Amino acid sequence: MQPWMETALVFLLALAAAWSAGYLLYRLALRALEHRDEFWRRLVRRARAPVQLGLMVMAVSFAANIAPLPVSEGNVLRHALLIAFIVCVTWIVTIMLDIWMTLHLRRFRLDVEDNLLARKHVTQTRVLQRVLIIVVIAIGISAALMTFDRVWQYGVSLLASAGAAGIVLGLALQPVLRNLLAGIQLALTQPIRLDDAVIVEGEWGNVEEITATYVVIRIWDKRRLIVPLNYFMEQPFQNWTRNDATLIGTVLIYLDYGVSVSALRAEAERIVRASPLWNRDVFVLQVTDFREREVEVRILASATHAGKAFDLRCEIREKLLDYLQREQQSALPQTRASITNRAASALN
Repeated sequence: MQPWMETALVFLLALAAAWSAGYLLYRLALRALEHRDEFWRRLVRRARAPVQLGLMVMAVSFAANIAPLPVSEGNVLRHALLIAFIVCVTWIVTIMLDIWMTLHLRRFRLDVEDNLLARKHVTQTRVLQRVLIIVVIAIGISAALMTFDRVWQYGVSLLASAGAAGIVLGLALQPVLRNLLAGIQLALTQPIRLDDAVIVEGEWGNVEEITATYVVIRIWDKRRLIVPLNYFMEQPFQNWTRNDATLIGTVLIYLDYGVSVSALRAEAERIVRASPLWNRDVFVLQVTDFREREVEVRILASATHAGKAFDLRCEIREKLLDYLQREQQSALPQTRASITNRAASALN
C-alpha cells in the first residue's frame, strides 16, 4: 500500500470513529432523557455540534501522530489542529454559558402579574452572558492569532513598546469598550430591566431587548427606539417600574363652578370601585385649582402596571363624561354674560 493511501486510511478511520462515538453519545443522552421534558433534550441537541467537533479534533490529532506524514505537512496539520482546538474550546465555553443561563432562568417567569424579581434576574443574566461571550470570543480569536509567529512577534513588540499604536487602538475601540463596561455596570446596578416601562427621549415604551451594545425600546405604537447602552449610564431618563410596577393614574377635568363636587366624587368612586383595572389601593378626588371660568378637578386611581393605569384613566374619563351629560349638564364649562339695564334699553 502506498504511504499516502495508508495516511488517508488512518485519517478516514479516525474521523469515522470520532463521528460514530459522537453520534452514539448523542443517542445515549437522548435515550437517558427520554422520560424527561423537552427542555433537557433541547440542551443535548445544543451541545451536540461542539462535542462532535472536539471528538473529531482529538481523532485527527491521534491519527497525525501515527500516520506517516512529511515534516512540513505534519507541522501545517498540527498548526491547523491547534487552531481547531482553540475554536472548539471557545465554542464549548459559549455553549456552556448559554446552557447555564437557560438553567438559571428556568426558575423565573416573565408572563406573570408580579414579575419584578424575574425581570431582575433575566436582565442581569442576559447582559452578563452577552458580555462574557464577547470576552470569550475575543480571547479565542487572540489565542488563534497568536499561534502565528508573525502575529506573536508583533504582539510582543507592541506590548513592550506600549507606543502610539496602542493609544490609537484604544481610541478606536473607545465606543465598544464604553458599551462593554456600561453593560457590566448595568447588569450590576440595573437602572433598567427587561419589560420596564420607561420614558426615553420623550417616548414612552417598554424595554424589549438588552444587548451588549444597545437597548431596544418598544414604544406604545409598536415603533422601536434603539438606544446605545451607555446612554442609560450617562443620561437621565424615567423608569416607571424601577422598584414596583404599581402606578397612580391622573385624570384632570375642567368644570363649571356650579358642579356638585360631592356628587361627582361619589360617582367617580363608584366607577373606580367597579372597574377590574383598579388595584384597590389609591382613589382620591380633589379640587386642585380655580381658574377664571372653571375649576380643575383631579382624580387619582392606582393600577398594577402602566398599561392598566392608562386604560383605567380612559375608562374614568369616558364614564364621567357620560355622567356629566346625564346628571350635571350645568357643570360642563360655560361662558356667562350679564346684560345691564343700559344695554337692555339699547337693545329695545
